[in-house]
Amino acid sequence: MNKILFNKFDKSLISSLPTENFEGRIVVVISPEEAEKAVNYLLSQPILGVDTETRPSFKRGWQYKVALLQVAAEDICFLFRLNHLGLAPALIRLLEDKTTPKIGLSWHDDLNGLHRLGAFTPGNFIDLQDHVKEIGIEDLSLQKLYANMMGKRISKRQQLSNWERDILDDKQKLYAATDAWACIQLYKELMRLEQVKDYELIIREEKGSEDETNISEEG
Repeated sequence: MNKILFNKFDKSLISSLPTENFEGRIVVVISPEEAEKAVNYLLSQPILGVDTETRPSFKRGWQYKVALLQVAAEDICFLFRLNHLGLAPALIRLLEDKTTPKIGLSWHDDLNGLHRLGAFTPGNFIDLQDHVKEIGIEDLSLQKLYANMMGKRISKRQQLSNWERDILDDKQKLYAATDAWACIQLYKELMRLEQVKDYELIIREEKGSEDETNISEEG
């Protein structure tokens, strides 16, 4: 049976979907020594999911620096507290690695933020936003993409929390880990769909159009 995908997912449906959470181990990293061990492990994995978090600014013209870099494998996620670590040598090695694929979403923006902390040459990064368009999906947010492709909801309640607080709480840690890990799941599903093409893309027209949906592509 073909999977049904939409070019634009109806946001009102997201709240009815089951919630997705990362169920693996979450490790907070605050020292260069811990970072070295974590990076050694991560670079031994076949694929990684990546994301960053920044303390929100509610003052016009003011932007905080990236506070957290989260890097996930299938069963573990390391949360690198950049407001404590900065770009430690191990992290530069991770960011410049050209072997292990690192999957992100809107990763170009994350890289710009990380470059404010120090100089490095980005290695093997794959931005999901550059690839989902190839199968006709126009919604590019993580929440809508995950609902569309995986049929589950990713909560964004912690997005605007303080990522520079002394100790991250459990909800923040789970949120951060889930976002990074979800990138792996989306990439794997995207590769599967592109290979087997067992999907139908339904086009949702803009509101007000006479014909709001039609099936434009059958894989």
